[in-house]
Amino acid sequence: MSGQNQRGLGKVFLVGAGPGDPELLTLKAHRLLRQSDLILHDDLVSAAVISLAGPRTIVVNVGKRCGLKKITQSEINALMADSAREGKQVVRLKSGDPGIFGRLNEELESLRASKIAFEIVPGVTTANAGAASLGVSLTDRDKSARVIFVSGHQSANKGLIDEPDWNSLAQANATIVVYMPGKALRHLSRKLIAAGLASETTAVVIAQVSTPNEKHYWCTVGSLGELDAAASPSILLIGRALDVAAARAALESLPELRPIKTLLPAPNERRITS
Repeated sequence: MSGQNQRGLGKVFLVGAGPGDPELLTLKAHRLLRQSDLILHDDLVSAAVISLAGPRTIVVNVGKRCGLKKITQSEINALMADSAREGKQVVRLKSGDPGIFGRLNEELESLRASKIAFEIVPGVTTANAGAASLGVSLTDRDKSARVIFVSGHQSANKGLIDEPDWNSLAQANATIVVYMPGKALRHLSRKLIAAGLASETTAVVIAQVSTPNEKHYWCTVGSLGELDAAASPSILLIGRALDVAAARAALESLPELRPIKTLLPAPNERRITS
């Protein structure tokens, strides 16, 4: 296989599967899916992406989701290393981008320790795809000068993992992106408002980004706690950069309103002046 090195060992490719839409895969990711001997994929990787695997490729779900572990991280690490030693080209397929809340460092450390050749193939992270579907930019020179990614993943024993600095988030003049918000919406709302973020700040939960089942749940930081947990997987965006999209969504929800006429003529019209 093309992934073998000079010693005949295989290679591990840590590949971003993107948010779900197979057309958002990089060309390199698509090629590797077709050519690999083994794909080890997370639960959140869409069926549409997995279907691109080559006809002779072995596909294994190694996902760990909602506290249910089908396989341990140590077993995943061993499976990657053992397969590469057998000369296989291995794709470790992760949802979104491998480096965004994907436990990438744990697997890199293991591969380095095992002296296994590897390569990281970036993917479109869910935050970018979600913003694109809303028709907004995550940054705005006047409203949101920065983007901050945090994890809302919950543990049954510890609550929020890596609890962020809420005061810094509230005062950051940033778009806040919460991956895996799950059932923590009320907690997030309470903490952000207590830290000084205005309760009327626009927020939107986007479920199943870039798939045919994508849904948007518009609200404010103050009303986040009233929103039921969206269908998994979902992502939460908060910030003033979303205001334009929120206003547009509100208008579209009122079908009796006629579209606002623009001041510019349509391409097939002429502006008549006296």
